[in-house]
Amino acid sequence: MAASKPRAAVRNLDDLAGMDPESLMELYRNARSPRLEDLDGKLTGRMLAVPRIQRPHVKRWLERFSKSGLFPWQGKTFSHESADHGHGVNRLLGERVAWFRFHTSIGPSHAGDFDAVHLDYGQDGNPPLVRQVKDEVREVAPGIWLGLAYLRMKDKDHLACFFGITRGSD
Repeated sequence: MAASKPRAAVRNLDDLAGMDPESLMELYRNARSPRLEDLDGKLTGRMLAVPRIQRPHVKRWLERFSKSGLFPWQGKTFSHESADHGHGVNRLLGERVAWFRFHTSIGPSHAGDFDAVHLDYGQDGNPPLVRQVKDEVREVAPGIWLGLAYLRMKDKDHLACFFGITRGSD
């Protein structure tokens, strides 16, 4: 297991991508719960780790693929309406498509006894599988957020992947 990087050591998404799922979870648990307005705007994203797929060759492939121009997800765009509610959308396919709308709120995290910003994809217009996704994010460094994507299966939420979003271009 890789040692966790202290919060100050996270400078960009590459730093997060170099961490294993256990270290990412520890970092997430020690992160700050942002306000909805902190996330406003167009954020660049990257998938970081899939906890159930950690074989070295698969992990290396996933890292290369998620950084390449071929990876379909580019990030998320957020807009808060109040301190308690907002909305957003994922940007895909070279930023040509905005799909998978979500509503945002602040509430208890699945990962511990603290709050997180929740992204709820249970919206009309989203495909049935996407409606089962619930993301949450916390700030790990100024302008860098670590996210957990949960998928509801058989009435239980399962951690599907870690992702990062940032105001930077990495």
